[in-house]
This record gives sequence, structure tokens and C-alpha cells, in this order.
Amino acid sequence: MIKTLTIGKHRISYPLIQGGMGVRVSGGRLAGHVARCGGVGIVATAGIGINSSYYSESNYFAANAQALHDEIRKAYEIAPEGVIGTNCMVAVSDYDELVRVSCAAGAKIIISGAGLPLNLPALTADYPDVALVPIVSSVKAAELIARKWKKGYDRLPDAVIVEDPDTAGGHLGEKPENIGTGQYDQYATVRGVKAYFREAFGIDMPVIAAGGIWDRADVRHALEQGADGVQMASRFVCTEECDAEDSYKQAYLQCRPEDIGLIMSPAGLPGRAIRANIDAVRQRDLDHGVICPSGCLKKCTYKEGQDRFCIVHALDRAQRGDVETGLVFCGTNAWKADRITTVQAIFDELFDLADGVPLERAANG
Repeated sequence: MIKTLTIGKHRISYPLIQGGMGVRVSGGRLAGHVARCGGVGIVATAGIGINSSYYSESNYFAANAQALHDEIRKAYEIAPEGVIGTNCMVAVSDYDELVRVSCAAGAKIIISGAGLPLNLPALTADYPDVALVPIVSSVKAAELIARKWKKGYDRLPDAVIVEDPDTAGGHLGEKPENIGTGQYDQYATVRGVKAYFREAFGIDMPVIAAGGIWDRADVRHALEQGADGVQMASRFVCTEECDAEDSYKQAYLQCRPEDIGLIMSPAGLPGRAIRANIDAVRQRDLDHGVICPSGCLKKCTYKEGQDRFCIVHALDRAQRGDVETGLVFCGTNAWKADRITTVQAIFDELFDLADGVPLERAANG
């Protein structure tokens, strides 16, 4: 069951990446503890500055940069030798800056989705040891990224994450009408991506399965189906180390399968969330006359015509504990959470470990 994972120059003791969860749901504390246990800890960069001492209504982007640097530092204080990375959404306005700050602050891996990260190698050219990992949902998207990177930068991804839009939480890289039809085969896509890189470039590309991974059986199944590792996000929300407030975690503990569904984000992407309060999320912005306070997205239907709601501040409210008017993203398995646990306990269960083993086998960057 236990196998290591190598991404670029970084060896990870256990084949697990903690998914990036904005806004500040996965900050330095959660990322640090996952890395300390031998996985890849990921700080989500989107909107990370809002709930920080740096933020004021006039300096959203500067606050993001400063807070991101701090959160990466906090993660390394917890796991000095661990593998810490960031998740950078292509769709956000300060994408380029957040990638550069990630590198300068010491991120070893950059995961990038919510759009195709076609210029990511250019942004990281001064940091060749930083591993680059795009998120895709199709072989076609992986091919497009690989061709662009190889031709323009003589660079290929260091790993590829294949995200299942039928089960993953947060923003999804698929059209709404194609989600939940039963036609998507995640592990056929995993194997297809591996086959493409083997045939086109003669390399064994690490491919990570994301979406719907919850327990040991899910991890085993992913590895048996050809994945080199898994990415898990929702499972880590109900931990003592998760950076969200307790009421956010309680929303997971109290939700039922039928409470979880798709919304349309003002980013123009579908997203999976706890839907029960979605009308209140919208009404809150109407009641307060909110007119795009931050300009967080490159393209935004709320910024352009007050359609839907301001997503970054809705996510921020939820992370701070306002689950009445805040947006709670989650995967389809969030309802399985039944207690507050620890990151260590999750690793023990997933990999059948005795207490203390992950700490003795902490990852080396």
C-alpha cells in the first residue's frame, strides 16, 4: 500500500497531495501538518490576503502577496524538510504575481488549474527546481499543455493531476452539461494521460487522481487503476489543523448527500458546494449593495453585471465562520465526515501506519 511519489526533484514519502482550498481553508497550518506527515502540503493562494492583517479594501492584491509569503513560511515552520506547494488558479487576476511569490517564498510545487496554465513555465523560469503540475480533466487538455510548454519553453509538466468533475469540490474544469452524466471515466483518463506522455515523449509521467478520494479503499483503487498518487481536499477539512473556523467544519459534519450540488460561479465555471444557503449568499450582496470590491477574477459576471455574487468574499465569510451567507465548497463525499480528527490520524488510516511512522519518514524536498 505504501509507495513513494516523486514529482520533479521532490520525493514524497506517501503518494498524497492535499488539495488546495481557498479562501484560506488550506493555509499554512494545514499544509504544514500534511507535509510533516509525509504528503504534499498545499497552500491555496486565491484570496489568501483577505483574512490577514495586511488587508484593507484598497490593497487586495498586495495583501495576497504578503499573506502568501507568510503562510508558506508558517508551513515550513511546521515541516522544515517537508514538501510545501501552492495552488494557483489561472482564473484569478493576480495569477502571475501569486506564482512568482510562491516561487520566491520557497514553494517546491505549483499546482495550477481553473483554466489552462499555458504560461506557467515562463513565470517560473528563474526557479527551475520548482515542480509544475497542471490540473486537467481530459487527455486533450494534457496534450495541449504539453505541446505548448514543449514548443515554447522546452519544458514538460513534472506531474499531471486528473480531476474528476463528477466528484471534486470547488471550481471544475468542465461544462455543467457534461457533469454527472455518468459518461466520464476518470481512470481511463488517468491511463490515457500516462499513455500520451509515454508515446509522445518517452517518459513515465506521474499522474495524480483527484476527486472522490476519501478513504483507504479509494486510495488503493486509484493506485490499482494506474494512478501514481491521489489528491484529497475535503477529507482534510474536518481536522484540528484545517485553517477554517469551527462552524465551517460543522457545515461538513451536518450536511447530507442531497445538500451537495453544482452552482455556477461568477468565474464562468461550475463549482461544487453545499447548496442549501445559495440564495442567502446572493441576497447578502444585494442587501449590502456590493459592487465588486476586489476585482479578484480576470472574468467575472458579478464584476461585469452583478450577476450571481462576489465569490471571493462569499468564500471568505464562510472560512471565517459565517456559513449562513458564506459559500462552502466541498466534494461529493463531504457528508462522510463524522468527527473532527487530525491530519496524523488520516495518514494512519489511509496508509495503515503505526503512530509516529509518518514523522520518522517525513518527506525530503
